[in-house]
Amino acid sequence: MLLVALFWIAAALIVYTHLGYPLALRALVALRRHPTLSPGTWDEPPRVSLIVAAHDEEQVIAVKVANALALDYPRDRLEIIVASDGSADATVERARAAGADLILDLSRAGKVSAQNAAAERASGEILAFSDANSAWQPDALRHLVEPFADPAVGYACGQVRFTGPAGDNLEGAYWRYEMALRELESGLAGVTAGNGAIYAVRRDSYIALPPAGSHDLSLPFLLAKRGRRSLYVPWARAEEKMVPTLEGELARKRRMMVGLWDIVAGEGMLRPRGYPPLYAFEIVSHRLLRYATPFLHLVVLGTNVALLGQGWVYTATLVAQVALLAAALLGRLLPIAPLRIARYYAMTTASIALGLWDRLRSGSAGAWDKPAGTR
Repeated sequence: MLLVALFWIAAALIVYTHLGYPLALRALVALRRHPTLSPGTWDEPPRVSLIVAAHDEEQVIAVKVANALALDYPRDRLEIIVASDGSADATVERARAAGADLILDLSRAGKVSAQNAAAERASGEILAFSDANSAWQPDALRHLVEPFADPAVGYACGQVRFTGPAGDNLEGAYWRYEMALRELESGLAGVTAGNGAIYAVRRDSYIALPPAGSHDLSLPFLLAKRGRRSLYVPWARAEEKMVPTLEGELARKRRMMVGLWDIVAGEGMLRPRGYPPLYAFEIVSHRLLRYATPFLHLVVLGTNVALLGQGWVYTATLVAQVALLAAALLGRLLPIAPLRIARYYAMTTASIALGLWDRLRSGSAGAWDKPAGTR
């Protein structure tokens, strides 16, 4: 009976986190019947410091600064900061020549450390952050700061769209699924994660994270515990070049997952104290169960093998699991849609476990390298 219970509970949790949670979220948002965003208005545009952490970004940093200068936002209310994280190329010189207001030439310590240093020097009441290779639409910053007119809002992220040759990476399709979830979460209790391309935080809500931390994952849940909402602003848009290959995407996600376990356990995502009830529901459903997925798959597979001979249903479920793995392997050779989807799912799920392995083997590292093909 124990094996039967483990099999069905683990299988149900996998199905729930990918399919059941979006349906439940949609139903709860419909019951609340209020708009996703209902910000107040600013008497005048808030002063914003736009921070770009950069490591060896001489290829794109001048274009990024020019993009920031072209934003439809009062120039006297915008401070552009480039925080160079130990760049060994011409990043600093090109950022200065392009017209950045403040350039920090820092020793190599990692992206979050560079962001912390920039936040300390920033003069804005709103701190906006962007990747060096992200291009914002002209009205993006204006839309991004709109929710902060409501004092209950501490964090807001915009929408990033992936551009360039798609190759065999299905991240764009997956990202559209994630954005749909993010919009629903924003309308319920607040988003459970942001993105590095376009987001902002109220200066008095900024939290200096450890080097292995992540603004994307940590700020929304930490602010929820402090009574501040984190919202998704889909009309604040940015574009970013996508990693062209699935192998490159796996490497990127694996690197991101190394610090995940410090965030879940060390920074307190796992601890329920301080969460509003609906936000706790979102965190468990979208984050904790998602991160448990590779281990739930192992439980399902192991118990399924042990239960063979206990009925035809266990033969059918084992065949389905083997078929999924076979499709993922074939997806490299035969790039047809069902096989590519299976391959993408298997590799991105595996990245969670691989990140944990890297963390246990080598510790958490704050430094980062840009994925190949994204500049």
